[in-house]
Amino acid sequence: MAAEMVAPAWMHEQITAEQYESWSEEQCAGIEIVDGMVVVSPSASKRHNRLARILANALDAAAGPDWNADTDFDVRLQDVPLTNRRPDVIVYRADTIDVTPTRPEHVLLVVEVVSPGSETTDRIVKVDQYAKAGIGFYWRIEQAATGTPLVYTYLLDPATRTYREGDVFTGVLKITAPFVAEIDLGQV
Repeated sequence: MAAEMVAPAWMHEQITAEQYESWSEEQCAGIEIVDGMVVVSPSASKRHNRLARILANALDAAAGPDWNADTDFDVRLQDVPLTNRRPDVIVYRADTIDVTPTRPEHVLLVVEVVSPGSETTDRIVKVDQYAKAGIGFYWRIEQAATGTPLVYTYLLDPATRTYREGDVFTGVLKITAPFVAEIDLGQV
């Protein structure tokens, strides 16, 4: 006789912001909340995590005192229905480091590193959600078969709350205002 798997109740019910905030950090790790429903993502690969960390470290070094760059924490896109996303890299105002939850108005840039299984979400769904939330910049990093990442950049049009396509970078990413940096992503 086969054992039946029973998913916890929280996977079948909409979660409110109050419920989510009562959960431990361990319960919140590795999940996102979309329209109040828990979305569990598989663990990222070492290559994925390394690329995100290299990019976050370089952005943080280039950001100056007004901005921080970090990996893997919630951005509260909306309260009702609750939508929390966990971008791979986030550039946010340094003076909001202790403000929880991190809101779109605190965020300058979100970066998603596309992994197998996240293609549609990172290329379509998150682009729309981040734009509607008013986040100024979105970068999507594709891990090409050659090993050299491709970085697709997008800039928010505030009037329409949609992103315009920007430049595509291969290997070396040159960051301009508010940052001045050159990041070699070809060594991942």
